[in-house]
This record gives sequence, structure tokens and C-alpha cells, in this order.
Amino acid sequence: MRKTEQTENATSTASGFHVAMILLGIAVTPVLLSSSSLGNQLSSANLISVVTIGGLILTILAAVTICVGEKARLPTYGIVKYAFGERGAVAINILMAISLFGWIAVTANMFGHSVHDLLAQHGVDLPTPLWVTLGCMIFVASTAFGFAVLGKIAQIAVPVIALVLCYILYAATHGQAPMLDSMNQMNTGVAVSTVVGTIIVLVATLPDFGSFVHNRKHALIAAGITFLIAYPLLYWAGATPSALSGQGSLLSAMAVFGAVLPAALLLIFACITGNAGNMFQGTLVVSTLLTRFPKWQITLVLGLLAAIVGSMDIMAWFIPFLLFLGIATPPVAGIYIADFFLYRQNGYDETVLSNESQIKICTFVAWLLGSAVGFMTVNDVMTLTTIPSIDSILVACVGYACLSRIQRKQMLVQ
Repeated sequence: MRKTEQTENATSTASGFHVAMILLGIAVTPVLLSSSSLGNQLSSANLISVVTIGGLILTILAAVTICVGEKARLPTYGIVKYAFGERGAVAINILMAISLFGWIAVTANMFGHSVHDLLAQHGVDLPTPLWVTLGCMIFVASTAFGFAVLGKIAQIAVPVIALVLCYILYAATHGQAPMLDSMNQMNTGVAVSTVVGTIIVLVATLPDFGSFVHNRKHALIAAGITFLIAYPLLYWAGATPSALSGQGSLLSAMAVFGAVLPAALLLIFACITGNAGNMFQGTLVVSTLLTRFPKWQITLVLGLLAAIVGSMDIMAWFIPFLLFLGIATPPVAGIYIADFFLYRQNGYDETVLSNESQIKICTFVAWLLGSAVGFMTVNDVMTLTTIPSIDSILVACVGYACLSRIQRKQMLVQ
């Protein structure tokens, strides 16, 4: 039975601070993209309250998901086998593999275009696919040597990102921008939903990182530093230039203040740290599907494929497709959370997998129900908490708890 032991080898695990650095490195890219669109639709006071509420929601959820990983000492894709069945989990793992690979390719494309545009301003006009390929080489090198190297990369890159972001904030707050005639105020519930939804897939897959922390205390430290403290600050900092300039992107906002170069460098660094984390998670999930191959080979192939796909002009339709896949990920978290509290608090016993159904239909029903609710709330067909990802997690969690209990009672009667 897998449990957290006091004798856990400390050299093979990481502190909560180190894990928080990795998580922040992954979070920077989506935050910088979404925070700008939020900043130009909220007043300063509303922005602070929105990121604070969003951070609290994410912290609570992250504390649970990362502790599940710490208890199981398994990645997300190993944990879902207990709820979905060994064969049933393959379908979930394929879904997550496609989603993670898609974001690897999208971020590689973003890296290539950012470097190309930056250097083109200084007379260096090399093909964008060359920079996409270079980026993928960096991502592979940051990931292929394992979790320890990924942590060291994050410890260097995240402070650099923080310093550049501080400079951008200084330039924005001390620069001059045209007076804004009016501001389109975003609904508070929608704004909180944006803050939560930006990073909810990472929160749902936190067992990947929880399996590497020293113990539960460090798991909670990682969740607290990342989502209670750093994430709200990061989101606020990313939104402030747009709030002051009225622009919908960080680069456009910093162009108003004459500081495009720092903004471009920030995006490039963010792509490196973010995609190194995506590659790490992508390697984990693909390794559960292709068990014959060592992880470094999987990372290498992912990097090669990302270079090919990221060099294509498919991002316009690819990103909406990935966002659609992202609706299906949060309900998985709701299911494995319910499964943990109902059946796995004493640990994850691998022997039960062979004795239970290989495909658990009731779990898929709960997952589809949660995904359907998430899709409907995203498209304003219905409203529960006003945060679609939380709606889907709650529905999937309650649905799994009820259906699995009913199924177990039926088995006992038989």
C-alpha cells in the first residue's frame, strides 16, 4: 500500500518552496496572457478584490489536490486509475496527453513569434520556425534530466521574471498614458471565474508535483506560497499596465509606456519556464501510456513534435480546441478528490486495481455530467457558482460520490 512514510528519502523529494517556484514558472505564461484582458475591464479596487477571492478559491482546491499526490506518491495519471479503472484511465490519460501536448506546441509557437518579433526590430529577420525549434530544444533540455533540474531552472528563472515584472510595473506606474474616457466594467463573478479558470488545469494536475514534496507540511507550503500569495500578486502585476493604458495585451500596454523590450523579454522567459513544466507533465502522462520507453526519450519526441506543430500556422483554431479540452479536466479532479476522501485515506493499494472493474462506468457518467455542466456554464446556459470550472468539479465530485456508493451497495447485495 502506498502511504507517506516518515522515512521518505529526503534527497528524492523537494521542499514546498522549490515546488512553488516550479508552479509559478508554469503559471506565468497563462497569467500574463489573461491578466491583461482583465485589467482593462476592472477598476483598481475591484481588481484587488477579484484576484484575492480567486487566489483563496485556488488555494483551497490546490491544498487538497497536492495533498492527494503527497499521500499517493503517484502522478495524477496514476491516481485516476483507482477511480476510473485501469483500462478506463487510459481514455482520461489520452485526453490529458493531447491537452498538454497542445499547450506545449502553442507555447513553443508563442516563444518563436516573440523572439522573431523582438529581433526583427533590431534587423535580425530569421524564420520563425527556427526560433520555435530553438525554444523546443531549451524546453527539452530543461525537462529531460528530471524534476531536480526543472527545479533549478525555476529557481533561476522565476526571480528574473519577478525582477523584470517589477520594472514593468515601475515603468507603467511612473509613465504617462492617455486619459481613459471610460472603462467597460466586467461582472465580478465573471472576473473571478477568469482568475480561477486561467490556472485550474494546473491545480487539477497538482498530484504530479505533490508526489515529489517532502511531506504534507511542504505540500501545503507549496500551495500557500503559489496560490495564496504569489499568484494573486502576479495576476495583479500583469493586469496593472493594461488597467492604466486601456490596452488588451501586455505588449500593447508597454508600447504606450515605451517599454516593449522588457515586456518581450518577460514573455520569452515565461514561455521557457512554462513550457518546461508542461513538458514535464506531458512526459509523465505519456509515460503511463508508453511504459516501454524511458522518460527522456518521451521528452525528446514531445519536443520534436512540438517543434513541427508549433511551426505551423494552426494556432487560430488550435487554442479554442485546447480550451474545450480544458473543460473536461477539472471534473477529473473532482472525481479523484471524492475517491480519496471516500476510499483512499489509508493509502493507495495497487492490489485493488486487479480486483475491481477495469472500466468503471459510473465514474465516466460522473465525469461526463461534470463536463456537461462546465460546458453549459461556460456558454451561459446555466449558472451555479458563477465559476464554470468550480461548477464542474463540484458536480463531478458529488456525482461520483453518489454513484459509487450506489454501485458498492448493489455489489454487496449481490
